[in-house]
Amino acid sequence: MAEEKDLVKNDSGLGAIKIADEVVSIIAGLAATEIDGIAGMSGGVVGGIAEMLGRKNFSKGVKVEVGEREAAVDLFIIVKYGARIPDVALAAQENIKRAIETMTGLSVVEVNVHVQGVSFPEDEEKDEDIRVH
Repeated sequence: MAEEKDLVKNDSGLGAIKIADEVVSIIAGLAATEIDGIAGMSGGVVGGIAEMLGRKNFSKGVKVEVGEREAAVDLFIIVKYGARIPDVALAAQENIKRAIETMTGLSVVEVNVHVQGVSFPEDEEKDEDIRVH
């Protein structure tokens, strides 16, 4: 079951606010998919092979450590061929930090981007030649 952390920001006496780690992971994953140049998320290296994962499972390829007031994120991505990796990584870091801080009130202390692979475009001409012949 997802671990929840108490946020002590609510001093109104109405009760505690709890945000599950999985929620922070999903926010980070959604923010990452908004970045042009990211082909997909990687589940990490399993047996030396990075597995491409669909965009529907937004928490895959994201590892978070959430404290009482701070969060740290590790993002595992596949970059589109031709994209400038430092630009893609910086855009992802900024977007993830902004999204988590805005939606949860947590302070994001770090967003580590791990590039697990490069996605090459399919050669459409070869596909068309195969269909014609």
